[in-house]
Amino acid sequence: MKLSEFNTRMPEELIASHPAPVRDESRLMVLHKRSNTIEHRIFKEILQYFNPHDLFVFNDTQVFPAKLFGNKEKTGARIEVFLLRELNPNNKLWDVLVEPARKIRIGNKLYFGLDDSMVAEVIDNTTSRGRTLRFLYDGDHDQFKKDLYNLGNTPLPYYISRDAEPEDAERYQTIFASKEGAVVAPAAGLHFSRELMRRMEIYDIDRDFITMHISLGSYRDIDVEDLTKHRMDSEEMDVSVELAEKVNTLRDGGNKVCAIGTSVLRAFETCVGMNGHIKPYGGWSNKFLFPPYECTTCDALVTNFHMPYSIMLMAQAAFGGYEQTMNAYKVAIEEKYRFGAYGDAMLILND
Repeated sequence: MKLSEFNTRMPEELIASHPAPVRDESRLMVLHKRSNTIEHRIFKEILQYFNPHDLFVFNDTQVFPAKLFGNKEKTGARIEVFLLRELNPNNKLWDVLVEPARKIRIGNKLYFGLDDSMVAEVIDNTTSRGRTLRFLYDGDHDQFKKDLYNLGNTPLPYYISRDAEPEDAERYQTIFASKEGAVVAPAAGLHFSRELMRRMEIYDIDRDFITMHISLGSYRDIDVEDLTKHRMDSEEMDVSVELAEKVNTLRDGGNKVCAIGTSVLRAFETCVGMNGHIKPYGGWSNKFLFPPYECTTCDALVTNFHMPYSIMLMAQAAFGGYEQTMNAYKVAIEEKYRFGAYGDAMLILND
């Protein structure tokens, strides 16, 4: 397919700049894929579409406070540093993006904190905006990470045109996040409250977790019209032996497995085997899903309403069908659903 086919003509005013007051009270569009019918619900009503012993699979990655503001030595110029991932804990090396990049060269020292107590040295250029930093910190690694993160801000998506606020540290994080490593939140999971998770237990709907540390590659612009020529950034992921066995057994027995978010869907499709079964896998994935790819590893998908031309929209369309998904977005715009990580959700069912 072509990139231009994913222009949803979303008005910018529909982008949610803040989350709904209550996690599970955002709106929910239900798309029945085969019948191409749509229902409008509230998110906490989602359990009505599932039966006892069905399974929800979440991404348990944890977003860390990746955005730092500091200044450059001598000139005092304000700089922004976006932490991507730690390269070497012993040497305190980090892969980062810097802005403005033209001012940041190898050998420069950067200072962070009100008292400039955190210092980093640029030791390599990786891309036009990418740098490798070595933090000059005397102390153990755990204390270093604590001090570094205390200086960081929640890395809100680029389309939210405001600074991070204190509540974002909680709301741009799922309640079950446990494995640090993401700079992008698995947005579909943000709708699940503790009350809704308890109701899942009452309904005897099972839950389990994969890990995929979502990177900025999810937001990277696609610069080719022919989608077969786009290459995804690799992201670290893990699907355990126990989860693979559970998913395969439940689906073989007629129960539904629901992927909570396109990151879960991509993880599943990374390790798909015969007959739609998944295999355990721990490593890196650059799986790029777009129509007419056929997703065979789950029976339902929960995901948000995404930006035009985005990788997440394309994965959503691969699962839900291109025509059905694009029609659902047209309806969402007409009905003024909220878009983006803090926006409303869609449940796609294979019926």
